[in-house]
Amino acid sequence: MRQLELGLLFFMMTIPAMAAGNHTGGHGDHPGSHGEKLAVGEPGQISAVSKTVEVRMMETDDGRMIFIPNNFQFDTGQTVRFAIKNDGAIDHEFVLDDERNILEHKAIMEDNPDLAHDDPNAVRLQPGQTGEIVWSFSNEGVFKVACLLPGHYDAGMYGDVVVSRQ
Repeated sequence: MRQLELGLLFFMMTIPAMAAGNHTGGHGDHPGSHGEKLAVGEPGQISAVSKTVEVRMMETDDGRMIFIPNNFQFDTGQTVRFAIKNDGAIDHEFVLDDERNILEHKAIMEDNPDLAHDDPNAVRLQPGQTGEIVWSFSNEGVFKVACLLPGHYDAGMYGDVVVSRQ
């Protein structure tokens, strides 16, 4: 009986983390997972946000999976708050990174579809959930947003983030 009580306690402790829309308990051992800089930038401070972008994730009637919007333009040094909502009927995620890391992560997710994350540049949401990423873009270049759950990227769930000097 004691094991059941401990198991229930542990489960109840994880509910707030899941409801917040963050990846939890996973492979946070790559750049960016502990606040260090990625090519695309670094976690930002909410007090420095100069722009909020609302992003919706969903499936379409013809079987595509999409972000609305799916292309973004920012200036170097800009701190952005992505306010993300899953308007779909299934889980989706929003991952912000360079293309090489996106494609590497995609391959890992195809082999491990239940892999969880603890990364400030990613959020996984169940249908109807909302979450956010606050990000500071320190480097110019073309980066990606993507849903890396198996099949989602291939169904069209990706987009470009263009960061340029002011």
